Amino acid sequence: MARREGVGHKVLAAAVAAVMVAALAVFGVLPTMVGRNMNGHIGGRLAPVSAEATALQASLDIADLHGDALLWDRSLVRRGSWGHLDMPRMVEGRIAVEIFTTVTKVPRDMNIESNSGDSDNITLLAMLQGWPPRTWSSLTERALYQADKLRDAEADSEGGLRLITTAADLDAHMRARREGSIVIGAFLGIEGAHALEGALENLDRLYDAGFRMVGLAHFFDNRVGGSAHGAEKAGLTSFGADVVERMDSLGMLVDLAHSSEALIDDALARVNGPVVVSHGGVAGVCDNARNVTDEHVLAIATTGGMIGIGLWETALCGDSPAAWARSVRYVADLAGVDHVGLGSDWDGAVATVVDASGTVYLVQALLDEGFSEDEVRKIMGENAVRVLREVLGGGVGAP
Repeated sequence: MARREGVGHKVLAAAVAAVMVAALAVFGVLPTMVGRNMNGHIGGRLAPVSAEATALQASLDIADLHGDALLWDRSLVRRGSWGHLDMPRMVEGRIAVEIFTTVTKVPRDMNIESNSGDSDNITLLAMLQGWPPRTWSSLTERALYQADKLRDAEADSEGGLRLITTAADLDAHMRARREGSIVIGAFLGIEGAHALEGALENLDRLYDAGFRMVGLAHFFDNRVGGSAHGAEKAGLTSFGADVVERMDSLGMLVDLAHSSEALIDDALARVNGPVVVSHGGVAGVCDNARNVTDEHVLAIATTGGMIGIGLWETALCGDSPAAWARSVRYVADLAGVDHVGLGSDWDGAVATVVDASGTVYLVQALLDEGFSEDEVRKIMGENAVRVLREVLGGGVGAP
């Protein structure tokens, strides 16, 4: 009997070990495989860059309006073997300001034409990556957890990464950059106001956690308003009007990326300051449901805001830095060079033209499009810093 019990214990131990190995494979390997496969690169071999582009890029303080690195179980501080965004690559790319956006829900089988909000892929990803149980059922808690990840990265960066929440922070950061510091300024944003879970008080919670930009919609309609990819594509709801008004009073940047045309119209009628499309393209170059119309480009420019041109194929109808620069040129010719910049969507489950270390190729493409050095400085950073400074300086939460 004792011998059989000993054999049984060995069999049980082997079974437990097998389950643990399987669990490690699922919880440890699968999220990395998914992230690696979804955040690659497009296009062929990049063309050589000139000495002029290299020297100009080395003098820039580049600002990017949209990166989703906080979604993935990957270090922001150490160089990764996959994806697009981490500190070593940002340093190489002369990234001075990065808006880290938090993704809290995406529908299964999502597309750019029509989605419902009845399903979600982020719940499973959160579980597989070991996010705390509070995030499994709450979209607000998912945003707050990703904010905690950014603060942990800030603490781990030994001064190389700094969360910016006020106009004074931004001014001090840009002054330090001009004096030779290589510190990276980080902002927090939300991709889709479904993260508020229909409660205005959650906007204040997120503001207190450091969030300074809110995308009103993502891939499905929510209680704030309609998505360009939603089922109804409606305008701003009464709750949405309250959200926009509160954002104005706090000094939070309204992001109209993914918003329906009706939502864009309604939001523009209510916002008292610059707004952005943080990442996307323009229908005048690449006509699809993801990209904004000429009329909306002009209306956004009228607010003092800007369009962040993305680095993936759906935004560009192209797969090269030259394709990105063509869309930049289109906005500059239509609305003025002060109203366009970089909105990469790095680590946003898309393949991009370059990662954060490859901005010199974007600089070369802009020079090839005929932009002057002063115009390149605006496009690659000064426009975004101006917009952020104006919004942060306008709310009751600002100094």
